[in-house]
Amino acid sequence: MFNLLATAEQAGNFWDFNAWGFINILAILLLSLILANVLKRKVGFIRKSLIPTSVLGGLILLIVSFTYTMIVGKDELGNYKNIFDIEYFGGNGLKMLYLITYHCLALGFIASTLKNEEKSSTKKERVKEVFNSGVHTVLGYLLQAGLGLIITITLSLTLLPELFKGSGVLLAFGYGQGTGQALNWGTVYETKHGFIGGANFGLTIAALGFLSASIGGVIYLHLMRKKGRLKTVEEMGQTHEVKEFLADDEVPFTESMDKMSVQFALVLGCYAVSNLVMWGLSALLPSMKETVYGFNFLIGALFAVLLKVILKGLRKKNVVKHEYVNNYLMARITGFAFDLMIVAGFAAIEIQLLANYWHVLLIMAVIGTVATFFYCKFICDKLFPAYKDEQFLAMYGMLTGTASTGMVLLHEIDPDYKTPAASNLVYQQLPAILFGFPLMLLAPMAPDQTYLVLGVVIGMFILLNIILFRDQIFSKFKKKKQQG
Repeated sequence: MFNLLATAEQAGNFWDFNAWGFINILAILLLSLILANVLKRKVGFIRKSLIPTSVLGGLILLIVSFTYTMIVGKDELGNYKNIFDIEYFGGNGLKMLYLITYHCLALGFIASTLKNEEKSSTKKERVKEVFNSGVHTVLGYLLQAGLGLIITITLSLTLLPELFKGSGVLLAFGYGQGTGQALNWGTVYETKHGFIGGANFGLTIAALGFLSASIGGVIYLHLMRKKGRLKTVEEMGQTHEVKEFLADDEVPFTESMDKMSVQFALVLGCYAVSNLVMWGLSALLPSMKETVYGFNFLIGALFAVLLKVILKGLRKKNVVKHEYVNNYLMARITGFAFDLMIVAGFAAIEIQLLANYWHVLLIMAVIGTVATFFYCKFICDKLFPAYKDEQFLAMYGMLTGTASTGMVLLHEIDPDYKTPAASNLVYQQLPAILFGFPLMLLAPMAPDQTYLVLGVVIGMFILLNIILFRDQIFSKFKKKKQQG
């Protein structure tokens, strides 16, 4: 009995904020979504702006957080105080926001991957679309890395000789790969190469990329609406057929275990196994630990694919009698995870970090955003004509913010992820890793061999464009040969 009491005491008192911090943070995030939804429905100009509800909710929390920081100021160590680090949120709310952002990305991707896809195209066509999406992703990284390096090299040779030349490559990590990789390489450049403020530089680019993703996406949605090519979720209607909730061969709702519990068990089970694999890989390759855990969503999606194959095999052998995956409920889990991801991501942004190198960051952000926007538009129009708008929003959102940003923007015009765009985002990671791996090798070389890295980036960009537009290029050669 005394041992049980001691264990309970070690766990902490239930009346302490340490025991309530996560619940309080979760409540604030979800309440901000409700407030954003009310504003979107009731305020005319917000409704017309087509801003995603999760982005609006995140902006509300970002404004509240920034206002608090400006009023309260710094602590005795000179660090800015954050509202999410007050006692009510357990004293470490900012860390919780990072963890929510990190985990929700993977959970959303796993749930999306577990859905049973309708066979709307041939296998060969889907493989080609996924391959092209992966090459497109790497081309986005290369475009951003090349432009970033050109900007920082130019400024270091003219107006800002003290500027770290290789810092431009962080545009690709901040925009294309998100906060984790931008922070990782920014810290490496700061600690090993003397780039003062490198970590904050990387974080700031990631924050600007996230905002650029939302702003650019909203502008595109608005243009689509103006041309009559977009219906909002409300205009599409919310009618669902009974078969979406329960197909003939699925586990019935009357089972003792709730149907939603089954879906969560499958998703979290995949993620738990993924954690074991990541732990094993990082033990074998300790120097790659940050990179391994940075691909948590990919590894989770791979195990989701494996689970689908296993369940399909068991059903064929009649070991499993029912279909356990429900597409409708999995879509709801995906939507919830990405909504929470975006709100938490915005709330975690510390605007005061933008003070350092603001002019360099602003130039990089504007050029990077505009170039990525039009390049994505060009590729999607040429290679994905059947669902070019959906593919553009997904890819642009990912290449300026994160994969979840792309999913949120896609959700505005494809709420149930019926087009292949959502699946492309998941499966394109495989060819993206294959073609993008050299970029990871170039990152540590950027500080000391900046010009060489820029040359390699330009060369890779030209080569991959040839691969991406291979059909168009070689069909022209064939036509010329036939004519000749």
